[in-house]
Amino acid sequence: MVNQMSHGASGAIRRFAGWVARGCVGHPMLDGINYWDELKDSPSQMETCFAIFANVLELDDAGEPTNEKYAERRAATWLYKHCTGELPPGQAALQSWECQLF
Repeated sequence: MVNQMSHGASGAIRRFAGWVARGCVGHPMLDGINYWDELKDSPSQMETCFAIFANVLELDDAGEPTNEKYAERRAATWLYKHCTGELPPGQAALQSWECQLF
């Protein structure tokens, strides 16, 4: 039996990639922060951003995402901290498991 990613999970990843590429991930948390200047020459930092989204994203028993916006917010939190050196107001520090690369 072949297990495939659900359409919902695939769509969540596609949407996140689009938000990152358009510069609007985490809107409005990252308003005024041009994270592309920080990431364009550092693919490993982009990799970390996507890893956070994927690590935080939760799926239900059918493989459908249940917390897509929260996963996006955690990735945006990392971007904010990476670009400014501090956490965005009201956001908890990232946990090591959120940033783990597999």
